[in-house]
Amino acid sequence: MRFTSSVVASAALLSTANAAIKGFNYGAQFNNDAAKTLTDFEYEFNNAKTLPGTDGWTSARLYTMIQHGTQNTVIEAIQAAINTKTTLLLGLWASAGQESFNNEIAALKAAISQYGTAFTDLVVGISVGSEDLYRVSPDGAGGNPGAGPDVLVSYIKQVRDAIAGTSLSGAKLGHVDTWQVYVNASNSAVIDNLDWIGMDAYPYFQSSFANSIGNGGDLFFDAYNQTVAATKGKPVWVTETGWPVSGETVNQAVPSADNARIYWEDVTCKLVNDNVNLYYYILQDVQWGNPSPSFGIKPGGDLAQVSPLFDLSCPAKNSDPSKVIGNGYVAQLSPTLATVFFYDVRPEYQG
Repeated sequence: MRFTSSVVASAALLSTANAAIKGFNYGAQFNNDAAKTLTDFEYEFNNAKTLPGTDGWTSARLYTMIQHGTQNTVIEAIQAAINTKTTLLLGLWASAGQESFNNEIAALKAAISQYGTAFTDLVVGISVGSEDLYRVSPDGAGGNPGAGPDVLVSYIKQVRDAIAGTSLSGAKLGHVDTWQVYVNASNSAVIDNLDWIGMDAYPYFQSSFANSIGNGGDLFFDAYNQTVAATKGKPVWVTETGWPVSGETVNQAVPSADNARIYWEDVTCKLVNDNVNLYYYILQDVQWGNPSPSFGIKPGGDLAQVSPLFDLSCPAKNSDPSKVIGNGYVAQLSPTLATVFFYDVRPEYQG
């Protein structure tokens, strides 16, 4: 095999493989129910961009448009995103009835009016609800009412009407829910009304399966593939996943930093390499309280001062003959960059 100057020329055609969205989920309040402020959101967003072993996680998924503790004041995460140039997957909480959803829409409209394109240019999508179908299912029934498919379809249409004619009119609407609800045909009307599908999947909680960390990757991708098959060709985003660093053992699933690292490599790194939009759960959840299980990449304390609990680097892609295209080879130059190298093969060596 003889490399020619075409290698040099093609190096100028570097493609940003792994250019999909990478972000974290961010709640509106701490564990003690204190609202996060502009400063808090800025601090979290900036720290996500500087995680060692990564090229930065630069997007934020929000669960609500409303500043915690207010009726419909715009959440301060919006200004924080503008200040830190963090992209946003907006969320409108949909499990508390129409009156509550009216407040979500009021806050969304206010954000568009208040911040204009400085805000809307950062929006990568809008999620109408979060796990609402799960909450009304037998598996998720509990104190939170959730919302059925007919209600969600109505909410989706209300959001489309709210953003029509605004600088957010081109935003893609989705819904976030557990993978099980998407494979349930009774929820197909929701899928029909969406631009993209947000899937939450946690093998740790799949207690009726062999859910040891060794099976975590297989369980996750089985859920992902079932979701893809059920969603009629619409893009599937992974909007929540992770493995806990501490907490109780669930069937065969043992929380630990070591196991979280294995899950990161088996699931997170593969999703990143495959250019799947991903919001990991979570950057830090030990904040004024100790949740169990805890999924935080970083422990409690000052985000800028504490180190991740496990290695966040991803192994380089292995050489793969399937990546040969004609006389070109897709080579991974770094965890975030790839190019196509072209080569000449003399006739006597072809065949």
